Amino acid sequence: MTEYRSGFVAVIGKPNVGKSTLINALLGQKIAAVSPRPQTTRRRQLGILTLPEAQIAFVDTPGLHTPRHKLGEYFNQEAEAALEGVNIILFLVDASGEPDDEDWRIASLLKKLRNAPDLVLALNKIDLLTAQALESRRAAYQALVPNAAVYAISATRGDGREELLRALIDRLPVRPPDFPEDQVTDLYEREIVADLIREAALVYLREEVPHALAVRLDEFTERGETGAFIAATLFVEHNSQKGIVIGEGGGMLKKIGAAARKEVEAMSGRKVFLQLRVKVAKDWRDDEAALRRFGYKIKKRRTK
Repeated sequence: MTEYRSGFVAVIGKPNVGKSTLINALLGQKIAAVSPRPQTTRRRQLGILTLPEAQIAFVDTPGLHTPRHKLGEYFNQEAEAALEGVNIILFLVDASGEPDDEDWRIASLLKKLRNAPDLVLALNKIDLLTAQALESRRAAYQALVPNAAVYAISATRGDGREELLRALIDRLPVRPPDFPEDQVTDLYEREIVADLIREAALVYLREEVPHALAVRLDEFTERGETGAFIAATLFVEHNSQKGIVIGEGGGMLKKIGAAARKEVEAMSGRKVFLQLRVKVAKDWRDDEAALRRFGYKIKKRRTK
């Protein structure tokens, strides 16, 4: 009889390399918001995959980057904290481009870890590469983390996903599962809904708005057989952004609401009535009090 394995895998990488896309694909269902915009993921989230022979708790993290505001500092703190106490670190990179300063910064962080866990390097987006180009990129990224096992994958198309999953399972310790077999994430439904609303907004909005957007759920009421009523407020930093989010005649907000409602209904399996409004919270990304209200707590760094 095969011994059961379980453990935690932190998935890290710079923004927009496909971390949430990969986790959703491995789970076979959507639990994390994804969009073409970088920094879609704003908090650590578990994606729990339970198989007959193993359970993997994937820790989805915000993209590590050079922060430009306090919210960016929070992203990095969340990502770095995810590296503590895990069994494996899965370093995901975008193989369609050469390693850049952000990739080297992450590699430097990994080298400084004490009692570092197993390290696996996954070259994502190989569907955008020729075989010759892939070999060149493999060598370039392997130089970042010479001791890591390397796998080439396409999170969207599926290339190499099963091989990567098997490699992760084989590296987990022999131990019983930590979570019930029907649990797929550690977030409450309200938190997932807020992320899905923000994801819908990211898909439609212009470059100057997405990262200045926060979502607060104001009401979440079950209405029996008719489904659920959800009211949410989208916060932006400036009045000009508010106009963009609302759109002419409210058209943009209606688009966002329709797309978000579709995703929430698919996730929850019931009908949803979704009501959205937009408010301004000036420069909230650099306002610690506002960040706390939106659920982001910046930790003070210790000084030597």
